[in-house]
Amino acid sequence: MKKINFKIFRFDPEINEAPYFDNFDISVRHGDTVLAGLFYIQKNIDPSLAFRFSCRGAVCGSCAMHINGKYCLACETQILELNTDTITIQPLGHLQVLRDLIVDFTPFYENYSRIKPYLVGKEPAPEKEYIQTPEERSRLNNIIDCTLCGACYGACATAGINKEYLGPAALLKVERFLRDSRDSIANERLRIVDDLHGVWRCHSIFSCQEVCPKNLSPAKAIAEIKKKLLIKKVKR
Repeated sequence: MKKINFKIFRFDPEINEAPYFDNFDISVRHGDTVLAGLFYIQKNIDPSLAFRFSCRGAVCGSCAMHINGKYCLACETQILELNTDTITIQPLGHLQVLRDLIVDFTPFYENYSRIKPYLVGKEPAPEKEYIQTPEERSRLNNIIDCTLCGACYGACATAGINKEYLGPAALLKVERFLRDSRDSIANERLRIVDDLHGVWRCHSIFSCQEVCPKNLSPAKAIAEIKKKLLIKKVKR
């Protein structure tokens, strides 16, 4: 067992005038995660502590937060592997804090909805299903693993200064559908992202892919979309 200090961002807009940090000292064992530590604090020390979680298995992305200087999932972040006696935890950036570590994802999902994040099948519709060859399906490998945790959005400097910017997660999803052989609105998707609030607002800082818990590359996806747009313009 080792004593670890949890330094946690706290803010309840109904009772606090400004955010502050609260400190909790807890004993942890090998294998304990940051999420487990938050559960312990909530259950045994301060039941008012608010944070999001769901699957607790790095699948849903609900527990994305800023831990010791990096956005990651609390459920898969091992406390002792951080090699420090103090763990500083803050909410995702660029989103309004509702309470403590919980943020309002409304702007994130409003931008996400603009890209039409659903398959628009080709006509005529098949009687049973759209068929993909193994090669066609392989084009979607990895890129479909995005859980919309918001870590890339929180790490993106452009998202912090431009609320209309679609953001790395949304643009990654655009590339996912552009690769899908079953989708029929590639031109419309390219039109949606071809403006100053789309791919051209990305400054290629690469912080998005540095923090992705699924090891995806939104920056590469954005570069691929830019390439498609430039090829399309040349062919006109």
